[in-house]
Amino acid sequence: MPKVSRDTATQGGDYGPVVEHSEDLEPYTVDFLMFREDVDHTPLLRELPDGRCQCPHWGYVFKGEIVFRYDDHDEAYHAGEAFYAPPGHVPVHTEPGSEYLQFSPADDMRRTSAVVLNKFPPLCG
Repeated sequence: MPKVSRDTATQGGDYGPVVEHSEDLEPYTVDFLMFREDVDHTPLLRELPDGRCQCPHWGYVFKGEIVFRYDDHDEAYHAGEAFYAPPGHVPVHTEPGSEYLQFSPADDMRRTSAVVLNKFPPLCG
């Protein structure tokens, strides 16, 4: 059975405000994310349909708080909470020091990452 940890992930990198460790366990991508800064993804997602992330995510917040904006409300996820973010969301707040894990369909995640991570040149691989 495939498995991955933050230490064994072979993809991702240090993008300054965010550190990502990821691995594709087809058909899903597993992402370990840590935010050094509060990042509003609104300007990062402008190139996507409706300016919103079209990739669903299932996740768990280890530390801090993240806030996703939906058409009709904002939803905050805190340390110790699992979440589901359907397509059509925008991460608008990440408390500095927040750490979370998310699972996403790999093909959808690759399309989203190609747009978003392109805005953060890697500091190191």
